Amino acid sequence: MEMHQVRYFLAVARTLNFTRAAEQCNVSQPALTRAIRQLEEELCGELLRREGKLSHLTELGQRMQPLMQQCYESALAAKSLASSLKKGEAQPLSVGLSYTIDMRLLAPVLAELQRAFVGVQLSVLRGNTGEIGDALQKGRVELAVAGPLEQVWDRFDTWPLFEESFELLMHRDHPLANAEIVDVRELADQRLLMSEQAEGMAQVLGERNTSAGAGHRLSSLDDVLALIAVNLGIALLPQSVGRHAELRRVTVAGLELSRKVSLYGVAGRPRSPAGDALMKLLRARDWSASLA
Repeated sequence: MEMHQVRYFLAVARTLNFTRAAEQCNVSQPALTRAIRQLEEELCGELLRREGKLSHLTELGQRMQPLMQQCYESALAAKSLASSLKKGEAQPLSVGLSYTIDMRLLAPVLAELQRAFVGVQLSVLRGNTGEIGDALQKGRVELAVAGPLEQVWDRFDTWPLFEESFELLMHRDHPLANAEIVDVRELADQRLLMSEQAEGMAQVLGERNTSAGAGHRLSSLDDVLALIAVNLGIALLPQSVGRHAELRRVTVAGLELSRKVSLYGVAGRPRSPAGDALMKLLRARDWSASLA
């Protein structure tokens, strides 16, 4: 089956007139008729009944029309994509990123993606794990990087990237900043700045019989760091959070809190070339250096 045969058939199916269809396709009528007959031979059945002005689609033709329309449109899309790749034109790519994933973790991968796809236009949607899962499910993002998602959906593809622990971050002038290790009980009465993991932290601290948990709740990792920078509280944050000169990192004894960060997609949903490349780059990356 040749694409010009499909195009000719669709033109006749629209007009039900071989003469007008040939004019629209810019070919002679005998050439169009010959191409459709070859298509019918290949499909082992008539697609059109030729009755002058009463020409019409057969049952086979009616069934084939939507399939051939989809085939033709897919071929045009593939041709357009190949042309845009060749010209380096824009290729949109939407990615979901949970609030507590530091963009600096992904920056080297995105730089490599940009070198491979000069025209990629990245759109990053930030949200908590519930919002990220919802955006992925509804197709607002093609891929997502986050901790465990709140939603359970059998079409989610999950590729684990790395596992990381949480550390206590505080301003260098904080009373606990000079300690190498802080016991979890010393967090009593401290003002905690809590973000995406707030509920889990509060539950764990409650199990340790501390009164910690009173404090500020923020959605943005940058907001948490900004408040720590002016000594308005302390925070349990993922070890992948970037280093800051004015902040100290302290291990908390008696508190084991970690998370698995994964790449998420939707099974059966086609990915763009840039999205497919990003998936492969993220899965192939050695994350140990980024977490050191």
